[in-house]
Amino acid sequence: AWHNSTWVGNKTIDFMREHKDAPFCVWVSFPDPHHPFDAPEPWSRLHHPDEVDLPPERRRDLDRRPWWHRASIETTPKLSGALLKMRSEYSRIPELSDAQLRELTANYYGMISLIDHNVGRIMTELNDLGLADDTIVIYTTDHGDWLGDHGLVLKGPMMYDGLMRVGMIMRGPGIGANQVIHDPVSTVDLFSTITDYAGLDAAKHDSRSLRSLIEGKASRDYAYNEWDLRAGRVGVALDLRTVRTQRYRLTFEAGSAVGELYDLQEDPHEMVNRFDDASHAAVRRELLDMIANENRPQRSRPVLPVVGTA
Repeated sequence: AWHNSTWVGNKTIDFMREHKDAPFCVWVSFPDPHHPFDAPEPWSRLHHPDEVDLPPERRRDLDRRPWWHRASIETTPKLSGALLKMRSEYSRIPELSDAQLRELTANYYGMISLIDHNVGRIMTELNDLGLADDTIVIYTTDHGDWLGDHGLVLKGPMMYDGLMRVGMIMRGPGIGANQVIHDPVSTVDLFSTITDYAGLDAAKHDSRSLRSLIEGKASRDYAYNEWDLRAGRVGVALDLRTVRTQRYRLTFEAGSAVGELYDLQEDPHEMVNRFDDASHAAVRRELLDMIANENRPQRSRPVLPVVGTA
């Protein structure tokens, strides 16, 4: 009853009841699924460890990856005290046995099930209040987690699909039921999407509304991601730029001009880096041009001060 996922569900239902007679926007942020993986009962026992899925590529193969994969795991973060201990140990879970991964994953699934339960409560309340036909609901998350993918747990500066590709479901007026959009999009686009549907003037922003895609009036070639990572997080400073098309994912480390390229159609588990493969030179050039387009002078971003360890 006192778990944070239940608390968030309760507070959201209270908010909707209090504001049902006026337009509202509510951001419902569930902290889970998140380490420590400690779903409460009965959710912790809902999924049996013997029945969960394990990733097929669950052993580390750092020798075949770009340099920052190993460096971000083995280099000491430039921190001190308790934060250094946390970043060096707690955030760097070593390779686990299959039995350990099964226990961890079963609890992870339990946390997700508890969230689903509370989302169901929220959707039921929305319907009971008579607001379901006049409210747009967006269900998504900030990132995925590795559950043994490539021998990794939690997250870090390796842009595998298990971390980067997240679910996004939308429903509401003007959004077709059972419609699936395969174009790659970004959570950054949610800002403009929300203001677009709300009829608000959005400030100048890198975000682009998804409404035209939903209405079948536009398409997207790629989604773009960048991470300016300071040495306090993983011990090395990184300037990572990633583009994801329906078929390919390319990540480029601007400081060292080293990259990785995966053909997700032929290699869905991202095992073979094609960045320096002559047969993929044209694809690499096209994807690097997409990154260059995002970093042209008129779209340059200000240099921001260092805040925290990110």
